[in-house]
Amino acid sequence: MAEIAGTPETGQDAQNLFIYGGWLSYVSVALSAAVCYLKSITVALLPMLGADWNINPHFQAVLMWSLGLVAVFAVRRDAKRHGDRYPLYIAGSGLLIIVGTLYIHYNVKLESLGYTLLIIGIFLNQNAILKQLNSKSRKQAADLADWNLTLENRVAEQVSELDRIGQLKRFLSPEVANLVIAQGDKSLLESHRRYVAALFCDLRGFTTFSESTEPEEVMDMLQQYHQQLGRLVSQYGGTIDHRAGDGLMVFFNDPLPCEKPVHQAVKLAFEAHETIAQLLRKWAKLGHQLGFGIGIAAGHATMGIVGDESRSDYTAIGNDINLASRLCDHAKNGETLISQKAHVEIENEVESRELIGLELKGVNRSLRVYAIKQSARQHNETDLST
Repeated sequence: MAEIAGTPETGQDAQNLFIYGGWLSYVSVALSAAVCYLKSITVALLPMLGADWNINPHFQAVLMWSLGLVAVFAVRRDAKRHGDRYPLYIAGSGLLIIVGTLYIHYNVKLESLGYTLLIIGIFLNQNAILKQLNSKSRKQAADLADWNLTLENRVAEQVSELDRIGQLKRFLSPEVANLVIAQGDKSLLESHRRYVAALFCDLRGFTTFSESTEPEEVMDMLQQYHQQLGRLVSQYGGTIDHRAGDGLMVFFNDPLPCEKPVHQAVKLAFEAHETIAQLLRKWAKLGHQLGFGIGIAAGHATMGIVGDESRSDYTAIGNDINLASRLCDHAKNGETLISQKAHVEIENEVESRELIGLELKGVNRSLRVYAIKQSARQHNETDLST
């Protein structure tokens, strides 16, 4: 990028080509030669001056070599920039010949040779500048091509990353999806076993409500409902498996690790009850009597992506996942039901009562199920923190 930024310098060099190595040296040589042949030039152009008109020879000699020295000085200044010393040597040799023929032994041919060498040195100096400009231009063109290639690769990588983020955001909260991408570990989404806490929730009486209400109103209420739940899931670091109408499945401790997945699920459940209760009261004023229940279970499950190229979901499969769903089915309005395995982890932090004789559809084994609610102490602490 630094080389590309230097392009204006190359353009400036091109503009200054005749400033540094051109007009100054050429004008100096031209003036020196004009002084040398001043008498012949004036006689040819101004006959009225007469053949006897002449310039002081000492002054003429000083002008000749001093103007030539200016030309050599200009070449020397350019040599410091382009690094080629041969033009300076040739121009300097020409100047020495001119000085020598002026003060040691005058010879017209030697004088012409001196000026010829001086002009050749100036031409070579310009050629060296052009070579330097050409080299810079080629180098910067190559750097620009490399930079463009790098930029294309970066764009391709970013597009690929955006595709991955877009895929993840279908079933993860944006924050979790971004963290998964940031870790760069593709194996996070491959099929694997993990201990997770699963939470299912849905609205009580929603089927009857949706059958007797205009679709637009149902959609508007579902939008409010899922916006509130989605915000809470993101806040507590949960992963949304899927949404199905009013139903929502969330699990914790995958794909990102969670130190206490059951605790996070229970915290989400308590706050979800408070938040959705506000919506329920609002809807009740409109004549819609709905409820909200939650089921929580914990255990090992198989995690991974299920679906095809057009649609896929990151899901959890296992007995305890099904158990959480069955518990949700039996939860009454405002109630959170939790499995025994999950209850063991939080029993000292919540108020709970065991449900005796509860039979769950599709669950043949005998299970102990608890209904939990936030303790008064925790509720007070939450009020103070808010």
